[in-house]
Amino acid sequence: MPVLRMTDILVRPFKKTRTGGMPVLHVVQTGQQPANRNQDYSIPRERMVERLRDHYQIKDQRVLDAMRSVPRHAFVPEALQGRAYGDHALPISGSQTISQPYIVARMTELLEVNGDSRVLEIGAGSGYQTAILSKVAGQVYSIERIANLAREAQARIRQLNIYNATVKCFDGTLGWAANAPYDGILVAAGGPNVPEPLVAQLKVGGRLVVPVGPSREAQRLIRVIKTETGSKQEDHGGCAFVPLIGQHGWNQ
Repeated sequence: MPVLRMTDILVRPFKKTRTGGMPVLHVVQTGQQPANRNQDYSIPRERMVERLRDHYQIKDQRVLDAMRSVPRHAFVPEALQGRAYGDHALPISGSQTISQPYIVARMTELLEVNGDSRVLEIGAGSGYQTAILSKVAGQVYSIERIANLAREAQARIRQLNIYNATVKCFDGTLGWAANAPYDGILVAAGGPNVPEPLVAQLKVGGRLVVPVGPSREAQRLIRVIKTETGSKQEDHGGCAFVPLIGQHGWNQ
């Protein structure tokens, strides 16, 4: 006889026997498993990676592998986990967002970093972009201005056994001079101008990817490449980020 497991049964309410005797517990086999609260979302995550590769033309295999390996659903509120791998941004606490997967992948790809690179991230938010960067760079330093978000992001990346990244609470527009110079700097918030302290903290040949625009609602994705004599800028299209708040960004 097959073994009847507790996951295969449905317990119905107690019913009295017709003779008025003791209640009887009725158990029937259902053949269905209960919802798995710890599911890994591997199928929607793979579909997300396929969309990044086939539709958005993300070419860097290391970026695609990072997007496949990091559980995006672990960085969003529980009520939104079922939507974590959709083609959209999602709200998190502190009136902030976790960026659309394409934007995360594209900005990471534009950095062109490798396992020997030192990277600075401005605007850790949930910690998802931090985790992605940790898979493609040697060391990641991340700044988040909202203290609760910084603590939560740090806790999440440690829970995922990521130890080459660290998050602190500070004004990200000032950079993190103690660990400079950087091979790459990624800014996950939109400012009115390119923050000069961040350019100053790049290595020669290093890349800064930052949303810039005259309004808080829409920006252009700019890549700044530092040269021996200054820097050059490239425009990589429109985007929309939360405002970059700080001394070299928007006022509160």
